[in-house]
Amino acid sequence: MGRRATRVDLSFPIREGMAVFPSHWHPQVEVKRLARHSVERRESRRLVLGTHTGTHVDAPLHFVPGGRSIDRFPAALMSGPAGIVDLRPAAPRREFGPAELKSALGGRRVPPRLLVRFGWSRRYKSKGYFPDAPYLSLAACRWLAGRGVKLLGVDTPSVDAHEHGWKSPCDAQNHRLLLGRGIFLVEALRNLDKLRSETVEFLVLPLNILGADGSPARCVAWDA
Repeated sequence: MGRRATRVDLSFPIREGMAVFPSHWHPQVEVKRLARHSVERRESRRLVLGTHTGTHVDAPLHFVPGGRSIDRFPAALMSGPAGIVDLRPAAPRREFGPAELKSALGGRRVPPRLLVRFGWSRRYKSKGYFPDAPYLSLAACRWLAGRGVKLLGVDTPSVDAHEHGWKSPCDAQNHRLLLGRGIFLVEALRNLDKLRSETVEFLVLPLNILGADGSPARCVAWDA
């Protein structure tokens, strides 16, 4: 018999007070219990969260006017083999270009689903998680887009450098390029360090929110 695949949860659990991207369009998470077993003999909760809370999927609509919304996330992309490219150890604010990607791939073809491992999710509770995250260069993103990537996942909070934010001359340049090519993004993955294989079975399940620009997602991998 073959060895049984190991299942690894790649998504952060949603909880009140969890870290969110520091901007006014990302609300703080609230999880409030409304019904209790001791009173109403049942439990229910009210959730307040943004479309980019925790581990989440960015749909093209996030930065592309008229782009695909999350409810139009192609079913064929939701599950299947995903290649892993290892860029560890990634120093704070380190930019990685096409040469580093090619080297890390080691001659492998770029797959339609690609997960980039910086080893950054272990810093999730640190002050530097958002501002100091490493990232791919614009040239690297262009290189991946030109080689057929359809789903790109990262264990950093964003595919862009933190300084390439709102009102910056380079405002979300990686997002705009990738989403503009119709590539869906999975950000803030965790536990990629626990995967040993170069290719894993990957499952990503965002909420089916009609007309939304993104959604929190449950992501799981099976590692042989």
